[in-house]
Amino acid sequence: MTTLPDEKFFRTPVTDVRTWVPGKLFSLRVERQPGFDFTAGQFARLGLQDPATPEEAPTLWRAYSMVSGASDPYLEFYSVVVPEGQFSPRLAALQPGDMLCIDRTPFGFLTADRLHQNGDLWLIGTGTGLGPYLSILKEQSVWQAFDRIIVVHGVRHADELAYRDTLSNLADQAPWCDWGVAGNDRFLYLPIATREALPGMPQERLTTLIENGDLARLADSPLDPQRARVMLCGNPDMITQARKMLSERGFAPGRRGAQGNLAVENYW
Repeated sequence: MTTLPDEKFFRTPVTDVRTWVPGKLFSLRVERQPGFDFTAGQFARLGLQDPATPEEAPTLWRAYSMVSGASDPYLEFYSVVVPEGQFSPRLAALQPGDMLCIDRTPFGFLTADRLHQNGDLWLIGTGTGLGPYLSILKEQSVWQAFDRIIVVHGVRHADELAYRDTLSNLADQAPWCDWGVAGNDRFLYLPIATREALPGMPQERLTTLIENGDLARLADSPLDPQRARVMLCGNPDMITQARKMLSERGFAPGRRGAQGNLAVENYW
């Protein structure tokens, strides 16, 4: 790893690339520089240098949430390829050994400490909005703070359910056993596709499932502001609609340092 002329950034090598859907979804890992600290749920600004001027700082930057845990020795990011985009096609073309620039300052407020520390934690996301939740699920403090964690991942097609095996096996892996948290009935993963049927799951948009009550019935847990703590991340249209529905039920983000029961992140 090397430092850029502007010390706000560092360069670090890619160590692994994983393709989820060819030409569309991928994740990559890079070496984590000592001193780069973040809270699970935050994002980093990634930069790509101009190959013609590798000694200069990037002028092109994009925000990506950390998929890796706050204490992992690496950084991992999950991305969709926008074919006409300036950034994601170049990011997807990186191979192990290639260099990526990362802003030293993490950003974002989609963090569990902004929510009341009790009740059921709902992590609702579409597409690559799943990313920050994977980091949050690695936090011991999160499992100790909430009674139950429910991950809802909405996609179009089943092959877009990245990290599906990781989430499906999480109940069996029972990380809480090492953390003094009892019972693997405390975690539920709900993968939902809108354009094909998945066993036992409705073929419907997440906002429809929130509105008609089916999501609460699937989870056997009410979306009640007295008990539910909700995070929303992903498609801006989903965020706008879901936030309006939840606000009408009494959900609200924290204000002036006070914890709330709703946290939101637009993911592009």
